[in-house]
Amino acid sequence: MATPPPTRRRFTIAGRTVATGQQADIRLKVSETYLGDDVSIHLRVIRAKRPGPTIFVTAAIHGDELNGVGVIHDLLFNDSLQLARGALILVPVVNVFGFEANERYLPDRRDLNRSFPGNPKGSLAARVAHAFFENVVRRCDYGIDLHTAAIQRTNYPNIRAKLSDPRIRRIAEAFGAELLISGAGPEGSFRREACAAGCPTICVEAGEPWKIEPAIVQFGVRGVRNVLIELGMLKGTATRPTYQTRVNRTTWVRAMVGGILRFHVAPGQIVRAGQEIASNSSLMGEEQNVLVSPIDGIILGMTTLPAVKPGEPVCHIGRPTLAIKKIEQALGAENGAQNVLRRAERHLATSIRQVPVPSS
Repeated sequence: MATPPPTRRRFTIAGRTVATGQQADIRLKVSETYLGDDVSIHLRVIRAKRPGPTIFVTAAIHGDELNGVGVIHDLLFNDSLQLARGALILVPVVNVFGFEANERYLPDRRDLNRSFPGNPKGSLAARVAHAFFENVVRRCDYGIDLHTAAIQRTNYPNIRAKLSDPRIRRIAEAFGAELLISGAGPEGSFRREACAAGCPTICVEAGEPWKIEPAIVQFGVRGVRNVLIELGMLKGTATRPTYQTRVNRTTWVRAMVGGILRFHVAPGQIVRAGQEIASNSSLMGEEQNVLVSPIDGIILGMTTLPAVKPGEPVCHIGRPTLAIKKIEQALGAENGAQNVLRRAERHLATSIRQVPVPSS
C-alpha cells in the first residue's frame, strides 16, 4: 500500500479550525437569499489523531438526487466510523438551492455539475461552485461524488472515473462496484475538474432521483468504507464484489415510435445482441415494434416512464471488457442472498414493470 499524503496540521474551513482527533459541523457560506440571509453548505469534518489523506464525500450536486444524501446521513450516524488516520469531509447536500426546491438545477437554471471550478464574479452557479471548490476540494487528496440517474430514469450501481490515472483507478476499484465506466467526464463537471486540480475523484451512479433507496444506501456506505480502508484511514477488511469489469463503450437504445412500453429486462441484467429489450404498443394495445439490444452487455440504466416518443432513451447498455460468460459464471457461483448488489438489482427492478417476451 502506498504511503498516504499527510493531513494538514492546521485544517481550517470557513474560518473554523478543526484540531486533530476532533470533529466539527461547519457551515460554508456560498450565497445569499433575496432577503440577504446566508445560504450555506453544511459540512462535517472528522479528523483522526494520526496524519493521512483527506477525502471528501459529496451528495446532491443535483438537488433532486437524494440517494447520496441517505448514504452520508448513515455515515453521520455511524459510530463505527472511527478514523485511524487522515481526515474525512462529509457533505450531504452541495446544491442547497436545488435541494430546497426539489429541483436538479440551481434557480438560474444552470447545472452546478457543469460549473466547476467556478468563478467568484460569475453567475450564481459559478459562484457556488467556486466557493465550494476553493474551500473543500483544494484541501483534499481524494474525493467521492454520489449521484443518481436523471429524472424518470434509474441506474444500476456503477462507478465513473478516469481509469487511465492510477490514483483514480485505485479508489474506483476499491469502492466495490461491479461496473467501472471509463471516462474523464464532461468539461466543467465536478469530478473532472477536481481531478484536474490534483484531487483524484470518482463519481458513483446508483438508483433514481427523489428517493432514498435502502439497498442503494447500503451499497454506498459499504463503498465509502471500502475506500477508507484502502487508503489506510479505517481499520477493517474491505468487501469485494462478485466480479469487477471495466466498461469502455456504452450505447442507448431509443424508441423508434411513440407509444407505451412493456419492458423485458431490468437494471443490472445481462443481455445478448438481438435480445428483446421492450415492446412498444399503441395506446389501444396494437403492437408497433420490439426494441432489441445491439450488443452483448449489461443494463446500466433504464427509463422508468413507459410512455415514449420517437428518439427518447429507453435503455442504457454497457459493453464489459470481461467476457459475458465469465460474468455469468461468477454470478452463478455467488451467494446472491448475501450480496448487496443483488438486493439493489431486485429493488431497482420494482421501478420497472417487467413482462415476458411476447411469443412470435
